[in-house]
Amino acid sequence: AVLGGGVFGDHCSPISDTSIIASLAAECDHLDHVRTQLPYAVAAGLLAVIGYLAAGLATTL
Repeated sequence: AVLGGGVFGDHCSPISDTSIIASLAAECDHLDHVRTQLPYAVAAGLLAVIGYLAAGLATTL
């Protein structure tokens, strides 16, 4: 969960070094890159939360 949160924050943060390097390498506007990356990060984050909740509930039964 901690690693997943770190990756989520890395993809959603406009001051992330990997986001800055990726936008420079692709020669695109940095904030446009972050905006296009955000829906994928949110979708993956929601799936992770659902998975963690399911695993937590399954172990308590």
